[in-house]
Amino acid sequence: MNWSTDWGLKGRMFFTMALLAVLYVVFIGALSVVFEGRILPIILAFGLFSFAQYFYSDKLALYSMGARTVEPDEAPELHRMVERLSQQADLPKPQVAVSDSKVPNAFATGRNQRNATVCVTQGLMGTLDQEELEGVIAHELAHIKNRDVMVMTIASFLSTIAFIIVRWGWLLGGNNRQGGAPVLVAIAVSLLVWIISFFLIRALSRYREYVADRGAAAITGNPGALASALLSINGRMDRVPKEDLRDQAEMNAFFIIPIRSGFIGKIASTHPPTDERVERLRQLEREMETA
Repeated sequence: MNWSTDWGLKGRMFFTMALLAVLYVVFIGALSVVFEGRILPIILAFGLFSFAQYFYSDKLALYSMGARTVEPDEAPELHRMVERLSQQADLPKPQVAVSDSKVPNAFATGRNQRNATVCVTQGLMGTLDQEELEGVIAHELAHIKNRDVMVMTIASFLSTIAFIIVRWGWLLGGNNRQGGAPVLVAIAVSLLVWIISFFLIRALSRYREYVADRGAAAITGNPGALASALLSINGRMDRVPKEDLRDQAEMNAFFIIPIRSGFIGKIASTHPPTDERVERLRQLEREMETA
């Protein structure tokens, strides 16, 4: 099923990406002035490292979760579900992985549509019914279809460089007094860029979660199933042991619902509040019923 484009959401994403682009142009310009063009080799070197990291993003994510890919004979029902939903999404079937984690969650990773993996946890499969699980997997397939791993990698590239300069920039000056002032300026500029881009990138991530929710609804034709799944996962999180949550907090950007920790975790979240996502899905459900 198809719904009309959410132009408000697209507009907010475009505005956020435009702000990031302007911020990064200013950042590169400032560093070029401070270091008299010597910053380019640093950016190129880090670019190669980031490309390698992006190229192996699926393996790194699975390793972080302690997950493994499973063959059709190991998880036949899960494979059939992923295959059917992939066909409905007009996507090549991704690899299927399972994590033994008790945390009910799922994520998608991979550098492109032909090299992607959908991973679900044992905790998720034990929490959701079939329709809810289909909604979650469709959400992850929507991330793959929208190339969100690539988009977020590109969006965060220069932000990561800014963070590295803030953390290790003092090494650039060495013991040279004349090099001290430019390095301090570079660190100050990088800190400002990193702080602003931190919140812009997280806003962009939240917008793309809304888009993936809409994509899941279009793939399954059942937005209520994903809404129910989100509520089930959110409620189950409160009963998951805290040590399990801490072990997987670094994967927040990948999960369908992030693991939050306190006030700071909420305002810097990569995902929108669950109640807002559910309300949008309920609105899509009403649109479907009246169409």
